[in-house]
Amino acid sequence: MSTSSKNVNKIISDFEENKTIEAYYAQLRPKTAEELAQLENVSLNTANDQEGKQARLQMLQESGANVDVLSGRKPIDSENCFAGNVENFIGMTQVPVGLAGPLLINGTHAEGDFFIPLATTEGALVASYSRGMKACRLSGGITAVSLSEGVQRSPFFKFKDVVTVALFVKWVHIHLGELKEMVKEKSNYAVLNELRTNVEGNSAILTFEFSTGDAAGQNMVTICTDYICRHILENCPIKPLEWYIESNYSGDKKATSLAFTHVRGKKVTTEIVLKKEIVEKVLKTTPDRISKYWQASTLAVVQSGSIGAQGHIANGLTALFIACGQDVACIAETSIGLTRMQITDEGDLYVSLTMPGLIIGTIGGGTNLPTQAECLELLGCRGPGKAKKFAEICCATALAGEISIAAAMSIDHFTRAHENLGRKK
Repeated sequence: MSTSSKNVNKIISDFEENKTIEAYYAQLRPKTAEELAQLENVSLNTANDQEGKQARLQMLQESGANVDVLSGRKPIDSENCFAGNVENFIGMTQVPVGLAGPLLINGTHAEGDFFIPLATTEGALVASYSRGMKACRLSGGITAVSLSEGVQRSPFFKFKDVVTVALFVKWVHIHLGELKEMVKEKSNYAVLNELRTNVEGNSAILTFEFSTGDAAGQNMVTICTDYICRHILENCPIKPLEWYIESNYSGDKKATSLAFTHVRGKKVTTEIVLKKEIVEKVLKTTPDRISKYWQASTLAVVQSGSIGAQGHIANGLTALFIACGQDVACIAETSIGLTRMQITDEGDLYVSLTMPGLIIGTIGGGTNLPTQAECLELLGCRGPGKAKKFAEICCATALAGEISIAAAMSIDHFTRAHENLGRKK
């Protein structure tokens, strides 16, 4: 997951736009026991009946959240609201939404307690994530840092021979500054940050990497890259024999080692130190048991050939994506990551999760659909200026899920949890 000196300097510059890295320390550190005691004592009514549902809705209403459409109090205007999101509309597939949390985050953009909407049909999932979130909150909260961002499109060009490829590549790179300026003509949000070139015989793949503001950005980078490519075709004296807007190299909607070692969307890292007594009280196991299980599971996942090493981050992230109007197919690339667990010198459990492929957005796509907009509003993540905040919430949610499943596996509670919560009575 290394990056170049040029990119590191850019990341630091972006990171310190508002304050220095040193000044972030107080914001990112775990809450002390005294600070935790001052937090509002919030807890969910977990009763699986109408009374419990109404209690949860009442709690959200009192907090200022509007979930009228999500709760069914207000109907969806299905005649007018789905244009641009679906063709040949016939009806709705309704996925139940559960509330997990509160999730306490000490992030560069996400700060405070969050109740997380999870759309799922898997019994035990919401309860498991809530349990992980409880352990994290009692341990001072999850530190979350947005590191970098970039969305790629990788067009393919074929020529007569490799010498012609070299001439083409030379021309493109000479005119790179001009190409960057052209992006402004096509988008108010996209910025072309980098161009990488991959030559293979008589073909070349040009990977254009953009920052896309608060949009997930796949359509944005496609449109901008197409605009650039047509300018190249019209003005470059070296003409390709054939070309395609996407070579299948960018990693769009698939897990790739490129995304794992670089960035695809937003890259976020999270960490927490779980206190030994919290692990024993809430998770019903010990830091030593969890650490030993995680060592074994990491060894096994490496043998499987997995990209990255993690437990089940696709589980909670898929549920959160459905609830919040994200492109769910992007879970294929979003679900790569690296989870690490180890014992501290004090006998507590250190856990970190780094996710380099968070393709998410808080504008565009499905984010303006009625129930999805309400879920984003619930998180304070709807609209411009909120994508990095949402990315940190996504990664922190996934971290809580990693902790809970590792705890269950370490003490053999995993099967019983699914027997009790994941089956129809």
